[in-house]
Amino acid sequence: MDPSMSPEIEAVRDMVIRFMEQEVVPVMDGYEKRGEFPRALVKKAGDAGLYGAVFPESVGGSNMGYLAGTVIQEEMGRLDVRFAACNNQQGSTCPSCIYLGGTPEQVRQYVPNLIAGETIGMMALTEPGGGSDPEGNMKTFARRDGDVYRISGQKMWASMANQTDVGVLIARTDRDAGAKGVSAFIVQPKKFPGWNAQPVAMMGLSKAMRTNVLFLDDFVVPVEDRLGEEGDGFKIVMRALQPGRVTVAGKALGVARACFEEAVRYANERVVRGQPIGRFQMIQSDIAEMATAIEASRALVYKAAMCMDAGLPSNRMAAIAKFNASQTAKMCADKAMQIFGGYGLAEEYRVSWLRSYADLFFTGEGSANVQKIVIAEDALGYKVADRHHGKTGLRDIRKDDVGAAKSDV
Repeated sequence: MDPSMSPEIEAVRDMVIRFMEQEVVPVMDGYEKRGEFPRALVKKAGDAGLYGAVFPESVGGSNMGYLAGTVIQEEMGRLDVRFAACNNQQGSTCPSCIYLGGTPEQVRQYVPNLIAGETIGMMALTEPGGGSDPEGNMKTFARRDGDVYRISGQKMWASMANQTDVGVLIARTDRDAGAKGVSAFIVQPKKFPGWNAQPVAMMGLSKAMRTNVLFLDDFVVPVEDRLGEEGDGFKIVMRALQPGRVTVAGKALGVARACFEEAVRYANERVVRGQPIGRFQMIQSDIAEMATAIEASRALVYKAAMCMDAGLPSNRMAAIAKFNASQTAKMCADKAMQIFGGYGLAEEYRVSWLRSYADLFFTGEGSANVQKIVIAEDALGYKVADRHHGKTGLRDIRKDDVGAAKSDV
């Protein structure tokens, strides 16, 4: 037990471990071999409450907060990061965008089913020419046509776009207005035409939970499915990404722990010259560095989540936590591979694909270099990282504005 954790959070951790060990770990390899999306497992995870920690009870969440959500992602990432790949689509960025910027009716219609695993979510922001500059290079355009928008363009790295029932897509509605010309839309690809998602082949990553290149050809979105007003899109998605960085940092922490556990086990089992390789000082040096980095990352990640739960400025801490946890995951994966030697490349050992996921954390929810810019410009006094705290005008998940609005009706 972590002394900084409440009994309630530790109970959540135990629940997640039981769920993953009983429901996911025994069957996930089968889904991978078949290349089959584990929709039934997503539903089970939703039923177990794994996606609803940060959402209020009025929309089906548990209202336990960001620390609980981070611990959930940590343990899911530790036990099978492949299955954890859809966490942000079901319990973070996608439903958060809808909750933050949607009308009460939109929130009630879409968020409960996403966090329950009834529907599969998605968020499409990045474009082929605009990875870390999504607003400046955004070409996807939403043209108003009476009661609908018709969206054309291309998105990249749209995870679950080939499976999604309800997602969030960001597009320009004014080509000359910069960030204020970007709008957010609730999308339903199975209901409207013009959506073509093609899975991207990714070395070492899941064959069941796919990321996609997305082609949009006059894709139809009813006007009532716009989030907020035209021009609110960039504000909505940036606010949703902030807690997303912390939960992704939790997932990176889980991967670091998984690499560490695999390395420790192997170092005790592998015998060279009559003794376990863990007896050799070079191996012990790697193990010590991994253990120390994991403890430091855990402190930073939990602190960022606690700041969010307390309503404190946390964009700076989120950037620090994600940058540090990503570095730790990468370091632990590399050292685990060195400890395993040639066996680290064999598919029978999970360090072979854990290393690929460790690399992934340098890009998802903002690249490592973007996080460093946020951290450095704040430290140098050029741009305060938490300058927008409390000023977005968006709904606050912690205050359950939707439940309050419903009770007033």
